[in-house]
Amino acid sequence: MTIPDLDDLIAEVDRTCATAHRPGGQEQPDWLALLTTAADLAGRLQALADDLVEDYVEHCRMHGCSWTDIGTALGVTRQAVQQRFHAPHKRYGPETMSEELRQAMTHVKRAAVQHRNNYIGTEHLLWGLTAEDNSATRLLSAAGASPETLHRAVGDRLSMGASQAAERIAWTPYSRKAIALAEELSEERSEEAGSAHIDCDHLLLGLARIGRGVAATVLDEAGLSAETLSAAANHGESQATYAP
Repeated sequence: MTIPDLDDLIAEVDRTCATAHRPGGQEQPDWLALLTTAADLAGRLQALADDLVEDYVEHCRMHGCSWTDIGTALGVTRQAVQQRFHAPHKRYGPETMSEELRQAMTHVKRAAVQHRNNYIGTEHLLWGLTAEDNSATRLLSAAGASPETLHRAVGDRLSMGASQAAERIAWTPYSRKAIALAEELSEERSEEAGSAHIDCDHLLLGLARIGRGVAATVLDEAGLSAETLSAAANHGESQATYAP
C-alpha cells in the first residue's frame, strides 16, 4: 500500500472541488472553496486514522494488554490513553438507562467477570442484551431472528482471560462507540417516546451500526445488518410489533 503524499492530496482536492476554478477563465481559483474541500478531506483522513488505531486498541484490550502497555506503545501515558479510549462511565450511569437496559448491564458485567476479562467488549454487550426478554430481543424477533440462537452464538465467542480485577473492567473503543450511538438514537426518539433513556434496542442498533467487533460479526452471520434492524425498528414503531 502506498500512502499518498502531499502532492497526491492536493491533486485530489483540485479534482473534487467543483468550484475550484471560477467560470469565465479567471486566473485565480476559488481558494476558500479549495480550503473547505481540503479541510473535509483532512477530517475524513483523520477519522480513518483514528479508526485504525482504535481497531488495534480494541484487539489489545481483548487480548489482555493493560492501559499502561497500550500507552507505552502509543508513546503517551496511561492516563492519556484512558482518557481517549475509556468509556466515560459517569455519562452512561444507571440514571441514563431504562430499567431493561440496567438489567441487561448486570448480565454484561457478569459475563466479563465470569470469563475473567478486564474489558467489556461488544460481545459482552450482545450477550447481555440477549440474556432475557427486553426491547432488543423483541427487535431481533421482529427482524426474523432468534434471540436464543444469537445468545448461544455470541456465548461461543466469549474467551477466558486471566484478569481478577472485577472492579477495573473498562469498555473497549467499539463498546464505547456503541453506547454513544445508542444515546444518539435515544435522543432522536425521545420527543415521540417521552423519555431520553437509553434502551436495549438502542444499544443493539448501535452495535450493528459500528460494523466492527465480535457483536457485529455475530449479527452479520445471522443476516442482521444495521439496515435490517433499523427497518424492523421503524416498522415496529409504526405498528407496535415489538412492544412488551
